Amino acid sequence: MVSALRARTNSSASAAESNRFGKEAAAAATRLADRAAAEELLDVAYASLDSPFGRLLVARTPRGLVRLAFPEESEDAVLERLSQRLSPRILRDAGRFDAVARELDEYFAGKRRSFDAELDWSLISPFGRRVLAATAAIPYGSVLSYAQVAGEAGSPRGSRAAGNALGSNPIPIVIPCHRVLRTGGALGGYGGGLPRKRWLLELEGALQPQLSR
Repeated sequence: MVSALRARTNSSASAAESNRFGKEAAAAATRLADRAAAEELLDVAYASLDSPFGRLLVARTPRGLVRLAFPEESEDAVLERLSQRLSPRILRDAGRFDAVARELDEYFAGKRRSFDAELDWSLISPFGRRVLAATAAIPYGSVLSYAQVAGEAGSPRGSRAAGNALGSNPIPIVIPCHRVLRTGGALGGYGGGLPRKRWLLELEGALQPQLSR
């Protein structure tokens, strides 16, 4: 019994020590990022946030949120792409994502219908910006077809091009490309996978939940 008590005490102490080191490491990373930003050595900050799908990688520049990657995307590949497209001056800094994390938590809990976070559209082509701007205007709980979004973007016959732009959306969920369906109501495609697209639409009430069989 004494041995078991000692084991539990040692386990608790180890957990507390690990938690302390984790907090100290996070604080040190924040200080490093703040110093880098102050010395204009930081162009892109990134962090990992919890979600119902697992850990999401998010990245931002001084302009705003520039990337949101689903768990199956390789973190190394995402960061390498950001370094090539934006800047190699990238640091992990969770402290810069408090507002984004709060908004995502509220959205997943069904308590938020739109996002207030500033966005950086640097990774999006001019046509893609028109498509995604039209997509961002689709209200919570509503959907449009690919043809309708193409029309809103000024290219009524550009459904396929609009679909490509939606498929390469670098900031899914926040720019709600899941709200675009095929004419007739079929789900179409989604970079995060169709089960995830259906989940998001069911969360927003745009689709009725499927009954389990």
